[in-house]
Amino acid sequence: MGAETAEELLYTEKADRVGTIVINRPEKRNAFTHAMWARLGILIEELEADEAIKVIVLRSSDSRAFSAGADITEFREMRTKAGAVNVYDRVVRGTEARLANCRKPTIAMISGFCVGGGCEVAVACDFRFAASSSKFGITPANIGLVYSLKGTKRLVDLVGAANAKLMLMSGALLDAQRSFSMGLVTSVCAEDELPEVTYTFARTVASKAQLTVQGAKRIIAMILDGMSSDNHESLALQEQAYASADYNEGVDAFIARRKPVFL
Repeated sequence: MGAETAEELLYTEKADRVGTIVINRPEKRNAFTHAMWARLGILIEELEADEAIKVIVLRSSDSRAFSAGADITEFREMRTKAGAVNVYDRVVRGTEARLANCRKPTIAMISGFCVGGGCEVAVACDFRFAASSSKFGITPANIGLVYSLKGTKRLVDLVGAANAKLMLMSGALLDAQRSFSMGLVTSVCAEDELPEVTYTFARTVASKAQLTVQGAKRIIAMILDGMSSDNHESLALQEQAYASADYNEGVDAFIARRKPVFL
């Protein structure tokens, strides 16, 4: 029998300053139920609050699918009546926003199908590492949905308007190399190399100065939202860095010609 509770369908693992959220519904290709969307948001918040964790990885417990998207069998009940639609969509959009706005770097480790809401989850991450056999698609045109402006903007920021139109209007499934060439995927490797490649990168980022890592993430987000000049927040991030233990350690290590050790 497959996992049944939200706690079994999504759980965390922690090692080497990296927190992993495991999606564990293989018999349904990791299709997200309403409860799973809510659970994912909670786990993101918990890992973001854990100061021992520097990087968050999302992955599947099964190589056949990262996620096939939302569980459409719930739609008649939860996405037909107006009130229920608002409740459902509020949870989904809230979880995607928590992931996209998480102050810590996030990585989707993708094998198999990454479709619909599953692809939205991946797009909300900072990086997407994919097995060469992966398939990507965002398929609202297949079921008559219109994606949110925020979710669509994240896709456009990654792949450009023309490629976003291609994905959203055709519902086409794209292979990993095509997805890489259009900017959807960060890195492509063989299936058996994917965990090592992904976690080596995650540990590398976790070892760096986190004020720099998190500051860069925030400032890039501000630029994508249309800002082109420093404001109070961006200046404060820069000033905070100069006053930090990370900065002192980095300078000391450079002068001493040793590798810095950041907390």
